[in-house]
Amino acid sequence: MSAVAEKKVVSKRVTKPKIKAVAKEGAEPRLRIRVRAYEHKILDASLKQIMDTAIRYDAQFFGPIPLPTEIKKYTVNRSSFVYKNAREQFEMRVHKRLIDIINPNQKIIEALTNLSLPSGVNIDVKMM
Repeated sequence: MSAVAEKKVVSKRVTKPKIKAVAKEGAEPRLRIRVRAYEHKILDASLKQIMDTAIRYDAQFFGPIPLPTEIKKYTVNRSSFVYKNAREQFEMRVHKRLIDIINPNQKIIEALTNLSLPSGVNIDVKMM
């Protein structure tokens, strides 16, 4: 009987506890900046402006951290009637980068809002 009981204990599946992201009370505030653009050269130039602004105000920052490039592919028929199998494929690439500024003060936030960045660059700012 004890051998049967041991088999039941061994055959039980062990599940790992789920870890939830909880903000610590003593954690430093962060300014998370996500920058997106279609061209990586314009993206890198705008990131350089953001980093220069952070350095000018003696801010601590992490980054730029490259995020995965989002690739959207589209297939289009070349002809609508006779040559139905002739198709063209197009793709759009969205390059993304991430910068974290630790303990931002009001001067840094004001300087970042007054930056003039090139068109085609999308910025998402989030306070963490």
